[in-house]
Amino acid sequence: MDMTPEFIMLAFTLILALVQIGLATVVRTSELGAKWNAGPRDAEVPPPGKLAGRLMRAQANLFETLPIFAAAVIMAHIAGKDGFLTALGAHLYFFARVIYVPLYAFGVPYIRTLVWLVAAAGLVMVLAALFV
Repeated sequence: MDMTPEFIMLAFTLILALVQIGLATVVRTSELGAKWNAGPRDAEVPPPGKLAGRLMRAQANLFETLPIFAAAVIMAHIAGKDGFLTALGAHLYFFARVIYVPLYAFGVPYIRTLVWLVAAAGLVMVLAALFV
């Protein structure tokens, strides 16, 4: 199977997911300490601080749409529907998701929502290609 532009964007999105896991973990560990991170985490855990909470929510937000994005990219390729619409949609999704992380981390309102809408539009473009 060829590494189409859509598959390349999917691969980069998976790397982004790992980066987001790492960022949230590093910040949360800096709040609670390495002993907590290495331990069984049985005790009550205080709520995350602002930055850790934002990074955790940004990560959760990505994980809400990532399975849909992955399935859409794979389905489009299998159905022979990948092309300009799917490539553009995949690029919009990925780059908007990259921009979304620092906007969320720094608490930037409104623009963050607009960037999320761009990512959602990219996802819809990939899905729409299945029907055209």
